[in-house]
Amino acid sequence: MKEITSAIQLIPLQHYIILSVTLFSIGMMGVLFRRNIIAILMCLELMFNSANLLLAAFSAYHSDPSGQVFVFFIMIVAAAEVAVGLSIVVMMKRNVESVDINLLNRLKW
Repeated sequence: MKEITSAIQLIPLQHYIILSVTLFSIGMMGVLFRRNIIAILMCLELMFNSANLLLAAFSAYHSDPSGQVFVFFIMIVAAAEVAVGLSIVVMMKRNVESVDINLLNRLKW
C-alpha cells in the first residue's frame, strides 16, 4: 500500500484537480448540449469518474483510505444508474422509435 501511495504522490495534487475539473466540465457540457440520451449517459459517467478521480487523489495524499471506499460505493451507484438508464433507453426506443431526448414529452400521456 505504501508503494501505491508514494507513486500517486509523485504527481502534484494540482494536476489531479485540473484533470478532474476538465473532465467534469466536458461531461457537464455534454449533458447540457447533447440530445442523444446515450451520449448524455456517457457524459454522466464521465462526471462520476472525474469525482472518483478527485476523491481517490485526496484520499491518497492524506493517507486516508475512507475516500477510496467512498469511490467504491460511487461506482456501485453508477452501475445501477447505467442499468436504469439503459432500460429507459430501450423503452424509449420501443415507444418513440428514437433516442432523441426532445421526443420525451410524448411519453407523458
